[in-house]
Amino acid sequence: MTTAGLELAAPPGFRGTFRTDLDARAVYSEAAGIERIVPAAIAVPVDADDVVTLVKWAADTRVPLTARGAGSSMANGAVGHGVIVDLYRLDAFGKIDPDTRRVVVGPSVARNRVEREALKEALIFPVDPSSGAFATIGGMAATNAAGARTVKYGAMRRWVTGLDCVFANGARAWVRRGEAPPDDIGAVGRFLYDVGPKLRTLDIARLRHDGVRKESSGYGLAAWLESGDLVDVLIGSEGTLAIIVGVELQLAPLPGGTAGLLAGFPDLEGAAAAAVKLAERGASAVELLDRTFLEIAASAGDPLPIALPGGLEAVLIVEVEGGTELEAVSRLRELAGWCEAGGATFVEEARDPHEETRLWQLRHAASPILNRLAPRVQSMQFIEDGCVPPERFAEYVRGVRRALDDARVRGVIFGHAGDGHAHVNPLIDMQEPNWRARIDQLITDVTVLVASLGGTLAGEHGDGRLRAALADTVWSQEARDAFAATKQAFDPLGVLNPGVVVAPVGTRPFTDIKYDPQLPALPPAARRALDEIVQTKGWGKFRLDLLERQK
Repeated sequence: MTTAGLELAAPPGFRGTFRTDLDARAVYSEAAGIERIVPAAIAVPVDADDVVTLVKWAADTRVPLTARGAGSSMANGAVGHGVIVDLYRLDAFGKIDPDTRRVVVGPSVARNRVEREALKEALIFPVDPSSGAFATIGGMAATNAAGARTVKYGAMRRWVTGLDCVFANGARAWVRRGEAPPDDIGAVGRFLYDVGPKLRTLDIARLRHDGVRKESSGYGLAAWLESGDLVDVLIGSEGTLAIIVGVELQLAPLPGGTAGLLAGFPDLEGAAAAAVKLAERGASAVELLDRTFLEIAASAGDPLPIALPGGLEAVLIVEVEGGTELEAVSRLRELAGWCEAGGATFVEEARDPHEETRLWQLRHAASPILNRLAPRVQSMQFIEDGCVPPERFAEYVRGVRRALDDARVRGVIFGHAGDGHAHVNPLIDMQEPNWRARIDQLITDVTVLVASLGGTLAGEHGDGRLRAALADTVWSQEARDAFAATKQAFDPLGVLNPGVVVAPVGTRPFTDIKYDPQLPALPPAARRALDEIVQTKGWGKFRLDLLERQK
């Protein structure tokens, strides 16, 4: 569906902001991913009823809607050709129930705000992406987000007990675990009674990647078949089945104590094997920094937070929890012993919060350096979410290294080793005449690699537009047909984020790459606002306010 040249008027009865001027559209044309798509309009609803008005209008006019929170998603699912729906104003925060440990929040509430409020009740919200300062709860539910502590606590699906949804015809309803789904709503009824019986005839293994610990690709049909809870289909659906206007979260008790360690390994296989054992023995986080990461972090000339010996192929950063600080430290010694037995040649323990913070500073050391390489060299996240069975993680990292070498591209590799999940930042020299061909080669090679190892392309960031176009490599025809049938049942007119999760045949992973110097320049104020967001990590800021300040 295209809206090129489409002139739109504000929907009747819509009370929020609706803009079609180029400045406003341009400042929403880019998100954290690499794609640029200039939309036809921007809508900022004032509340959930305003979202209902907008969706009903979209159903009548067949104009597509792309809902978004902070726009920090990597997979190009927060940009689109129709109307970008910025849910910024839906930021209500309910009262935490200390007995059930639940709370209802608006979709634009940031993850770290939930954590701060939870701590007041001696609770935590355990899903903790590194973007937690600005990642919205709605966006996290929409992508089945995860983070460093998924190895113990699981991804977003485990911690969402209900979703307040606006479906494709404008009907609004809560969908909760353990409660009967609202099957009087057409979208829900079509899925349950037309699609559901056919899904139950399929081998559930065809609807997931067995052995993979994290998955935010496709729809959660396997999870639904196991639980019977419709909410499992809606979590991770990236705004393609409904727009989320409220989320009920389950919180967890605050651990009595934590401790951490850093272990350096001279070989990747040893680090990967140790990561699997650490996850099995209850570590709450097991992060890997590959040699490529360490080289980039050291290249700036600034001293690293921790002095590391030479010759390391990989470093693990490990966290453990206990009922008390003493118990956490005791368990830490046990895990340190496993690292040493697994071949670690360097182990440093962190027994207090200050030392733990220093360990995690190393994890975040490369990002500022990568930003300083621009504009000549751009860190492009387009193969950044592969997840394989943990026992094949070392094969995956070595395969990515080979793919980077074959494409003659430097890259940084790090990630959640306990889950077999790696993030990869290829560093693309924009002055090379064939930079686009290198990107195409790299994404093809890594996609084939993931498939050969039985993995998923999206461990925690979602398919977006980027990976939806690659689904035929990693999903069977049965699975793709099931995803398409699910999309058709929920959104027969195709107005909810079309091209995401389920892509038309022949779709390319990306078209206009926002770093491409050959693209038409965006209006100056919009360009400055977008650059400020990247430079300051200001994803949680309201873009229209940023735009006005730049004029």
